[in-house]
Amino acid sequence: MKFEGKTAVVTGGSRGIGRAVCLELAAGGANVVLCYAGNEAAAQETVRAVEALGAKGLAVRCDVSSAAQVDALVRSAVEAFGRIDILVNNAGVTRDNLIMRMSEEDFDAVIAANLKGAFLCMKAVSRLMLKQRYGRIVNLSSVVGLRGNAGQVNYAASKAGVIGMTKSLARELASRGVTVNAVAPGFIETDMTAALPESARSAAQGSIPMGRLGTPEDVARAVGFLAGDAAAYVTGQVLAVDGGMAM
Repeated sequence: MKFEGKTAVVTGGSRGIGRAVCLELAAGGANVVLCYAGNEAAAQETVRAVEALGAKGLAVRCDVSSAAQVDALVRSAVEAFGRIDILVNNAGVTRDNLIMRMSEEDFDAVIAANLKGAFLCMKAVSRLMLKQRYGRIVNLSSVVGLRGNAGQVNYAASKAGVIGMTKSLARELASRGVTVNAVAPGFIETDMTAALPESARSAAQGSIPMGRLGTPEDVARAVGFLAGDAAAYVTGQVLAVDGGMAM
């Protein structure tokens, strides 16, 4: 039970990679506070799955691009469990289009959720973790943030920005026992990718040296490593979980 006695906050934890991360941490004994944007039924389903593993769970509705709502999320976690040891910034959106067709609103929406949201959450927990002299922050970036992708200028910018913030904050917090790392998933089997045409899925799979799409659990296990004490001397790093796609 490597996370026993610890509390984790997971943004975007109601489904997909976020849910898998919640379950990975709960299986290790962590209390899990997950935030969700709008699907309360899915969020409560995740809470029930967390509790079935013997851990405690709490779902909080939160728009991570709102400082006030992020502060309320952090207060809820501290009121429920007394501390926050782990933050996983997973919440994110896509608004894909070629740049000539991409609206300013779609660009702003992706930057607000994916980049500003991670910033606000890290800012909100940093003071707590510095005071504790302990903390693990794991940010979800993307293979797209490492190598770009046509039709995803906004998403790639947000995920590359997450990497820059990860490395910068790692330098700020390292002396107080707080690590900050990122995981960059490749093509993962989620609701989002399931909606793609079969031709697009086949093309993506063909670009992966391991010859298969990843699973949310593949990503969650990497997050679990970086959130645990086995990674105590690892900070400012980006771990690609992509079957070799970006190498």
